[in-house]
Amino acid sequence: MKKNYFCLIVLLTGTLLSSCKKSDIVHENDYDTSHKTWTNFKASSNNSYRYTSTSASWTGTSSETTITVKDGRVIQRSYTASKMNQPTKKVTVYEEWIENENNLKTHPKGSDPVTLEEVYQKAKTVWLLKRKDAKTYFETKNNGMISSCGYVVDGCQDDCFEGITIGLIEKL
Repeated sequence: MKKNYFCLIVLLTGTLLSSCKKSDIVHENDYDTSHKTWTNFKASSNNSYRYTSTSASWTGTSSETTITVKDGRVIQRSYTASKMNQPTKKVTVYEEWIENENNLKTHPKGSDPVTLEEVYQKAKTVWLLKRKDAKTYFETKNNGMISSCGYVVDGCQDDCFEGITIGLIEKL
């Protein structure tokens, strides 16, 4: 009888310890909530939408890449790069292009032509991983979906954000 109690205690202890495993993901609860919102949006949009990824540098340059997804496949990527003249505050576009399904990835600049499903996967497996030497960010200003996700390594001075910034997500 004592042997059965001992086995039961060992089994329960093992179960409790395995269920208390710490996550390797920063902002995990916020990510899970946002991913659920994304899943609902994906269903309501028939997996057809567009999103705009943005970037900006301390030098005054910025860019926008708009990815268009139809039925879960990227069908278009457009890119605009501009620079602000510091004294006049005038913005000048210096590069602009559009790719379609037949010539995706033919330009080296711009955000990768990936779906939001792939963005969420990379968020979970790369950008939100716990790091001892970095600060991790996760924001959901697109009606609960990702607006900023990534990290900055401690001590980095300029243009150090590794991740994605999304300014717009809309149904087609």
